[in-house]
Amino acid sequence: MDETILTARQKYVLNVINQSEGLLREEIQQKVSKAYPVSKPTVIRDIHVLLIKKLVNVTGKARATIYFPKVSNPLLREFNLERYFADDPDNRIGAKKSFDFEIFINLHDLLTPEEINSLRKVALSFREKTLKLSPDLLKRELERFVIELSWKSSKIEGNTYTLLETESLIKEQKEAAGKSRDEAVMILNHKAAFDEILKAKNDFKTISVSGINQLHNILTKGLGISFGIRKQAVGITGTTYHPLDNEYQTKEVFEKTVNVVNRTKSPFEKALIVHFMIPYIQPYADGNKRTARMLTNAILLAYDLYPLSYRSVDEDEFKKALVLFYEQESIYEIKKLFIEQIKFANETYFR
Repeated sequence: MDETILTARQKYVLNVINQSEGLLREEIQQKVSKAYPVSKPTVIRDIHVLLIKKLVNVTGKARATIYFPKVSNPLLREFNLERYFADDPDNRIGAKKSFDFEIFINLHDLLTPEEINSLRKVALSFREKTLKLSPDLLKRELERFVIELSWKSSKIEGNTYTLLETESLIKEQKEAAGKSRDEAVMILNHKAAFDEILKAKNDFKTISVSGINQLHNILTKGLGISFGIRKQAVGITGTTYHPLDNEYQTKEVFEKTVNVVNRTKSPFEKALIVHFMIPYIQPYADGNKRTARMLTNAILLAYDLYPLSYRSVDEDEFKKALVLFYEQESIYEIKKLFIEQIKFANETYFR
């Protein structure tokens, strides 16, 4: 969507419609009026703009007219991030506050045939490309990739190491002055985890809870984070969404997600699902997003695809994309970032 064509209010109207299964004009006006003082003619004009731009669909006539999202699968509906996050967490209309057990119904066909074909065109064979490199060049390229992955993935978690400091830490075991020991451990754990999935990449064509647990253990070793499925409730900064606080329900939805991934045919879609579902479930006391990113790479490598470093990702946009999913179950922004990173990885590494 070209955001320049819509006013802030029209973006809000679009968000309101996209978080519904269809609304009457009066219902739209009622919801929009909580953020903007709007008259009936104003709402009609705003909706008309959205219809002209083919951003929403419509059915019915006169007072029975219903406006509904352009996309039927709620996971694929587009929200305007700027307008959505203009409101504080407690003021976001329609934000979901708890895990939706019905989400599994929609975990299919998340990438269109056109998107899959586009990814196939840019996706290089990791095995073929690395075999063509000399041992010295391969070592340097792997080292560069691991440094950039460890740096950016850790930075998303609030780590303050710079890219150059991360390079010194990984290559020379030199910890940065003024940084905590935990920050160094977090980065080195990323390297250890990537080394492990690279060595055992064939093990991740079919994933398992136990295998993911082992990956989480490597990523959180020495950081005072409990291993295994959490037994207590956790909160997420910046959102009113609360993951499940029942250990048995958490295990159940975790196992169900693993089964969905194993049944999914496209490796791209497999990787995408774990990318957002593990942070959504939050099966661990901490380290969930790190585990999701590394498992995403493990799946891609298992299918001879390039892993992702996330180097070009904006940390705030990454976090907002996840929060939008927690609250609205839209993976639109997550999917966009995911596709961008696949293209970036294939254009940047092991050339």
